[in-house]
Amino acid sequence: MSSTRTDDDARQGTPEGTTGADDQLTDPSPGELTDRAPAADEAPGAPLVLVLHGARGDLSRRSVYPALATLQRRRLLPQHWALLGTGREDMADDEFRAHVAASLEEFGHEGDDPEALTRHSVFCSEVGDDDPGTLPAALERVRGVLADAAGCDRDDVVVVHYLAIPPAAFEPLTRNLGRHGLTRGPDGRAETVRVVYEKPYGTDPDSFHRLDAVVHDALEERQVFRIDHFLGKEATQNLHVLRFANELFESVWCRDHVEQVQIDVPETLDVAQRAEFYDATGAALDMVVSHLFQVAAQVAMEPPKGMSIDNLVAAREAAIACFRPLDPADDVVLGQFEGYRDIEGVDDASTTDTFIAARLWVDNDRWRGVPFLLRTGKRMAASAQRVTLVLRRDPVRLFGDKVEAGLISLSLKGDGAIEVTTSIKKPGPELDLVPGTARLDLSDVEGAEPLSPYASLVHDVLVGDRTLFTTPEGLEEAWRAFAPMLGDARPDPLPYAPGSWGPAEADRLAEPHGWVVRG
Repeated sequence: MSSTRTDDDARQGTPEGTTGADDQLTDPSPGELTDRAPAADEAPGAPLVLVLHGARGDLSRRSVYPALATLQRRRLLPQHWALLGTGREDMADDEFRAHVAASLEEFGHEGDDPEALTRHSVFCSEVGDDDPGTLPAALERVRGVLADAAGCDRDDVVVVHYLAIPPAAFEPLTRNLGRHGLTRGPDGRAETVRVVYEKPYGTDPDSFHRLDAVVHDALEERQVFRIDHFLGKEATQNLHVLRFANELFESVWCRDHVEQVQIDVPETLDVAQRAEFYDATGAALDMVVSHLFQVAAQVAMEPPKGMSIDNLVAAREAAIACFRPLDPADDVVLGQFEGYRDIEGVDDASTTDTFIAARLWVDNDRWRGVPFLLRTGKRMAASAQRVTLVLRRDPVRLFGDKVEAGLISLSLKGDGAIEVTTSIKKPGPELDLVPGTARLDLSDVEGAEPLSPYASLVHDVLVGDRTLFTTPEGLEEAWRAFAPMLGDARPDPLPYAPGSWGPAEADRLAEPHGWVVRG
């Protein structure tokens, strides 16, 4: 994109981003820096500068800007805050604000106020290896203006760096943030600077270790927030609440009563819009080692010692440590939809998987012998995001084999829903048993105001809550369990027709009940 900034501007240290910050933030009155005064019962948080690296990218457009707009509308942003976008190519502030507004127009929600976001937005050039760009100067000026408006010390302004950039850029940008003094506050404190990393956090154990070493060379662990948006879903968060707050469910949450756990995320979507990325990644790397493993851990974890951040994270990651490494020969089926290789940007001989079904075993006393069935893929017959516990049944007693397996199921799509399926008498003169399902949509709960996964996780970053974020220890164990899929034992993907449920060979993994999500 073109820029109105001149070379003289850059040489004189008065970059477009800094000039924009002056123009935008010189008036320290609340009217310039916020859309409202805090409610009487709402304690305003510390002033915030959100630095969005990759501000022109698809992730920012589709997810980050709508999340910020939701938080702004719901009064969950601090009273005094500003958004600094960065990029390798210059962009005028007005052009950046128009970009943000256009993103909300396309991907935002009813009630979003683009002006509420764009009046806080300025654009800066990205920090480089030797050239700090315009970001440090703009950041310091904005930090000072926000501190003046809030009547606090500039050292107390929180700065969040959100890395909405390609994973290959994580390492160099992290180094540069540290090199140019952007990983600490003005007084050297770490707690006022946070850095958000998107997935994938490494693409194999070696790249994970390299990235993690770079991150911890520049940052303390408490500053690091590794996003997995499946953990931000309302229904995923409800997994441990449903279980631990209700004896009805906790009493059956074990191998004595559960025959299978299914975590199923089929998608009808194609990959044409991001074929180059997808062909280098595939379904297994894109979904299993991150999203599906994390959700499996939410299901499998032992009761935590308490509901504190540390206790919940420790319980989830202790479950991952019990994951048996995947067995590619017996427990994994890969697929590739027919026509995938014809997509522009995909290698004609590509062996990338667009489908995976896997049987995961959790080797602890609670779950030993219970298969956790994971499935996801592109161009499938339907889209779903569902966690289902298939309950055991005893066909010998009373009703014999008329009793079907009961289900405890959570839909993770949208605002989420909880379903319980059990055998009931069919109304009528005969004693006929049929399955019946009771459903609770989480959006129907009285007073419910669900947040989107990204809005929920961004809010957690702003308040410093790391409950729903991954740690190096948990990722280490996830890579250990996934590692067999990275070697020569990885099975070849089998063809499947677009619009189907994937290769028929995947059905054997879900025997005897079959996949709950099916046509």
